Amino acid sequence: MRIAKYIAKIEGANTEIVELASLLHDVDDYKITGRNMDSVENACKLMNKYNIDKQVQLQVTDIIKTVSFKANDTEIPSSLEGKVVQDADRLDALGAIGIARAFAYGGSRGNMIYNPNSKPNLNMNSDEYVKNKTTTINHFYEKLLLLKDMMNTETGYNIAIKRDQFMRDFLEEFYREWNNI
Repeated sequence: MRIAKYIAKIEGANTEIVELASLLHDVDDYKITGRNMDSVENACKLMNKYNIDKQVQLQVTDIIKTVSFKANDTEIPSSLEGKVVQDADRLDALGAIGIARAFAYGGSRGNMIYNPNSKPNLNMNSDEYVKNKTTTINHFYEKLLLLKDMMNTETGYNIAIKRDQFMRDFLEEFYREWNNI
């Protein structure tokens, strides 16, 4: 949420909408709930519990439905607020923290770190992406290294440049160490 608020301020987005969507965008995540990618059930329950205005709820749920990476089926949100939240979500997957998250998630799913005989699948739709059992290193190519060029805002893109380069430097070092160079 902090990075989303930062981008919202610079880009002139509605911070109330950005904050709510940032906080709630993963409460219905298919990786956690097992529901479909467009579910907003938990987000709606929480917003109703706290008496969030119905018009605000509609804006927030619209963002939630479009914010996630869906491989070749990824959508661009229609609102500036959605674009800000999507950029912030993508930035969380980049850089040093993104690398840590990738390996933590891969490990929690029993994914191999690397297999030189397993090549990245770069042409997946959202269903294939969800079902794909990959290595963590392949995940860099299948998603993480694509994110910089998918940024919606100038602010998000400028932040992504440095984080993307950090990941590319990491991969170069990883391959050097893997190959004992």
